Amino acid sequence: MEAKAILRNARIAPRKVGIVLDLIRGKDLETALAILKHTPKSACEYLVKLVNSAAANAEHNFNMDKNSLYVSECYVCPGPTIKRYQARAKGSGARILKRTSHVTVVLKEKE
Repeated sequence: MEAKAILRNARIAPRKVGIVLDLIRGKDLETALAILKHTPKSACEYLVKLVNSAAANAEHNFNMDKNSLYVSECYVCPGPTIKRYQARAKGSGARILKRTSHVTVVLKEKE
């Protein structure tokens, strides 16, 4: 069995999230949460909640043992981009792209 949690439209760029996801991929639940707690990246705040949510889904919906869970899959996809403009020299404007992310974490039980 596998339990998953999805975070949609997070206001953080996908490449920033992908760096942190590479750190926890394949790790057991306690190690992944410890890594996220002690990593100084802004994506960690989102991911701690997401991993805890996936663990709660596994425990509540599928009666999995929380101590034997590990992060089997975790990936990020780009969400909708918010377009903004900033004033520049000589009356022109520069486009600012505020990127969003869809993050998915899948937990499985060790055999």
